[in-house]
Amino acid sequence: MEERRIAQKAPYVQDTEPGTYFWCACGRSNNQPFCDGSHKGTGITPLKVEIAEKKKVAWCGCKHSSKGAFCDGTHNKL
Repeated sequence: MEERRIAQKAPYVQDTEPGTYFWCACGRSNNQPFCDGSHKGTGITPLKVEIAEKKKVAWCGCKHSSKGAFCDGTHNKL
């Protein structure tokens, strides 16, 4: 399995509508923070996230958060 790439050392903060999202876990997507299929062949798969209500979300940009798709500040230690 290849290593996760750091897409950016900050979260992607977005107003997010209810729905299903596939968060890019590999860091290779050109559609950050969401998957565009660039993970194929890496052994890393995107994370399916269900958002139930409209809210502001801090999506992890460094791909190393212990909270999966959501920022936990790990980017400050990289």
